[in-house]
Amino acid sequence: MLLVVHNVTSAGRLLDLVPLFHDDFRVQLLVTSTGSSAFQGGIREIFADLELPELPWEQALSTPVDLAISASFGGELAQIQGPLSVISHGVGYTKRLAAGSGQRAAGSGQRAAGSGQRAAGSGPTFGLSPDWLLVKGESFVDGFVLSHPEQLERLERACVEAVPSAVLAGDPCFDRIIAARPYRDRFRRALGVRRGQRLVVLNSTWNPEGFFGNGGGQDIVPSLLPRLAAELPADDYRLAAVLHPNIWYGHGPGQVRAWLDRARRSGLALIDPVHAWRQALLAADLVIGDFGAVSYYASALGTPVLLAADGQETLDPEAPLADFVRCAPRLDPHAPLRPQVEEIIERHRPDARSAKFVTSDPGRSALLLRRHFYASMDLPEPASSASFEPLALPPYTPPRVTAPLHVRTSVQGTDIVLERSTEHPHGAGGDAHLAVHEETRHPGDLELADVIMRKGQPDDSRLGSPGTWTSEVLSLHPHCSAAVYVTGPDTCTVRTREHGVFLLRSTVEADVDPAACGSALYAWLAGGGNIPAGGVTLRVHTGNGVHPVVVDAGSTGCPPRSGAAERPSTAGAEPPAE
Repeated sequence: MLLVVHNVTSAGRLLDLVPLFHDDFRVQLLVTSTGSSAFQGGIREIFADLELPELPWEQALSTPVDLAISASFGGELAQIQGPLSVISHGVGYTKRLAAGSGQRAAGSGQRAAGSGQRAAGSGPTFGLSPDWLLVKGESFVDGFVLSHPEQLERLERACVEAVPSAVLAGDPCFDRIIAARPYRDRFRRALGVRRGQRLVVLNSTWNPEGFFGNGGGQDIVPSLLPRLAAELPADDYRLAAVLHPNIWYGHGPGQVRAWLDRARRSGLALIDPVHAWRQALLAADLVIGDFGAVSYYASALGTPVLLAADGQETLDPEAPLADFVRCAPRLDPHAPLRPQVEEIIERHRPDARSAKFVTSDPGRSALLLRRHFYASMDLPEPASSASFEPLALPPYTPPRVTAPLHVRTSVQGTDIVLERSTEHPHGAGGDAHLAVHEETRHPGDLELADVIMRKGQPDDSRLGSPGTWTSEVLSLHPHCSAAVYVTGPDTCTVRTREHGVFLLRSTVEADVDPAACGSALYAWLAGGGNIPAGGVTLRVHTGNGVHPVVVDAGSTGCPPRSGAAERPSTAGAEPPAE
């Protein structure tokens, strides 16, 4: 059996299918790459992980096989020596191609201009037109896998010759997502999302009109990402980005990381576009996306979606995705972002229409696909039940914010209301100070910092003990008032110039960044607070709750420093009310 890979996008859908042939000694799996896509990056890594025999494309075309499966129409598929099944690599077939693109030269499967052209802007729907499905007037696909009858209805109108090859077999991608739904909290913890935090996932398909393209006439992403980090408080929101594999591998992962460096330093997580995007989608509280499949899958899960680019002119107007795009709420990139995000999350009500059209056989795709594939090979099915692999738990990826954070606080007794973001919002009140990570991109930030912080192990010999590191930081940066060394998910050591060293520990009810607790202690001490001999419990208020934090006098092996009085900053703070 031959798996035909066009690019990483199609490979991702084929990976879903491999478990259908596990434990069957009668089936030998082979892989090949058509070489017809401009996006060849990442294919070698996927083949290396599969560890299956790879046939060069020319050899694959001349080798008799009992079944070939492709998740794209790229390459000379009509020349494959054996039954061919084609599955979608998205939510059915939704995209239209411009006139003159996507047509096939008879008998070759290669694209050629000049046949079947339509008026500009109303090209054929990819995968649902004679241009893709017929060679010399006949279908060369033996099994055309569709996920819903509405696709069959469009196929009947567009290319009736291909209807006999159609097979309704559900959506394997969506079935794997639904099966993993009970583990949403685990996926959230893997991304470092704390209790009460909201995860906002930004998603872009591969298209010039997509969110990561020009958004339909304006370059949205470069201005939107820093604004999201600035307007959404760091302790209330977690940001992640799921980019189409063609973006990731077309430009190169290193280039994407370089383009998004500022956003990553502000806490943005870049999600693996092959192995982890579904887990991020399950973990999301909001998706800001476009007209790609991921936005539609999110809507089918009942997750609120804000469209930053609609690309309606690229969609088949009869496809359910086009109907979703017409009705979905839009993000206004010129208006304040936080109110839009909060409103859509609070007021959202799931729309059953999206889930209705993703698959007509939820949870049965493995059964239906294996039945079809084994019938195509003229081979009895194994006695065991058909199933897919469960979605893997991604590696733990907590936020790592090295951009300076503007911290706004309000102190009432032992209660400290705290909000941190990468910029000071216009009109925001409260006392303000600047907290800077020691590994900030710009060393000059450290000279402006009221609080300097970092995370590390308490026994890291490179940094010394927490007492050593905090002492060294205050020596190196005489204008800094406090140093915060985070040693675990709920602990940190704080040294201030005037008050000495303290150990902070959030209680079992708390779920808050220890660095935020360090800033809260700094603000409390600057406001006149005093730690009694037996310690004190502060209540740190963030958008995701109230967090009790125990503060004890530190014993770090280094004497408390004393020196210049603490220097509460008021940079950016509003004047007190009259």
